[in-house]
Amino acid sequence: MLKYLNSSNSLQNRFTEYVKIDTQSDPASASIPSTEKQKNLGKVLVAQLLEIGIGDAHLDEYGYVYATIPSNSAKKVPVICFCSHMDTSPDCSGDGVKPMIHYNYQGQDLVLPDDPSIVLKMTEHPDLKDQIGNDIITASGTTLLGADNKAGLAEIMEAAAFLVAHPELKHGTIKILFTPDEEIGRGVDKADLKKLGADFAYTVDGETRGSIEDETFSADGAVLIIKGVSSHPGFAKGKMESAIKILGDILSALPKDRLTPEATEQKEGFLHPVSVQGNVEQAEAHFIIRDFDDDLLAEHGRTLETLVKQVMESYPNSTYELKIKQQYRNMKKVLDQYPQVLEYGMLAIERAGIPVKKQSIRGGTDGSRLSLMGLPCPNIFAGEHAFHGKQEWASVQDMEKAVETIINLALIWEEKTN
Repeated sequence: MLKYLNSSNSLQNRFTEYVKIDTQSDPASASIPSTEKQKNLGKVLVAQLLEIGIGDAHLDEYGYVYATIPSNSAKKVPVICFCSHMDTSPDCSGDGVKPMIHYNYQGQDLVLPDDPSIVLKMTEHPDLKDQIGNDIITASGTTLLGADNKAGLAEIMEAAAFLVAHPELKHGTIKILFTPDEEIGRGVDKADLKKLGADFAYTVDGETRGSIEDETFSADGAVLIIKGVSSHPGFAKGKMESAIKILGDILSALPKDRLTPEATEQKEGFLHPVSVQGNVEQAEAHFIIRDFDDDLLAEHGRTLETLVKQVMESYPNSTYELKIKQQYRNMKKVLDQYPQVLEYGMLAIERAGIPVKKQSIRGGTDGSRLSLMGLPCPNIFAGEHAFHGKQEWASVQDMEKAVETIINLALIWEEKTN
């Protein structure tokens, strides 16, 4: 096959263009997409897809980008989709991103100039040890970079341009899907899978070079509302039961050496408060609950309710309401039914000349929900690191390998079809 070459720096040019467009999503917004500015990037992507020669590229009312590269094979090849998300995390500003390329990295500390207190050190970012001689992209120190997931966007766009420019490379129908609001768990809420028409998919939203992930957390969200008893603080003795203090007692009762993100790793689950608000009369906390095993996930929810009941016994005149809602489920149970999806992904990575790292995600992707919606969808690496914060970085050379992997996948599905 022809070798993908980034000789004109088109990959990093795409990427650095995309990260400058603020696409931060907003969990407090009820609109779809949650922020209208996400469509600004969607419009750019559609214009570039049309320029490449993909005639059906369009942005829909909900902020999704759809496009099709038609099959050029005589075989009846399964339709494959490549998917990345356009939004960036609400956890850190994405406004005014100034991408910087640190050429020929040699292991030194990378001090970000707009805030010299933000320093990337190899001791804190172990993957940097594999980047000697490579070109590292960071932001300038006051924002996140947006590699999560604009690295994936740039890689899919580069692969699409390459396939269109080389019709002698045989492939089946390729679908492209760019989603909004993945970072707030709504990435496929309005995805039209019938219109998409794909048989299998790959999200390009992973971290380390060569990684492919077929397993995610299963996830629930919980909302706890405490209704206390308010009275004038000057005359509160024997009367007041502060909802704030009750909630504080509950949070203090949560396990500290287990079931918490800072004390767990690998396939250990957790129960994690992510926001609190309130006053004496009413206080509210939101939790995320995670585990790879659905039975353990349910057990963590029961643990939370048991702790709440125990604390509430000390406040007989106050009440609580706890609602636990399903968010997404481990995609492995679906992907295990379609082993060729993972097998071809691993082969595509090997053909890019890099070791395969099969692993699980301590998180979720659009692929989690797509898989459960009937579109089996593992996750392949995009080369993004330290996401959701000011130390986020990506490697140009890792991104190039992701482009090669996407191209390889398109060709392998055609090659393996009888």
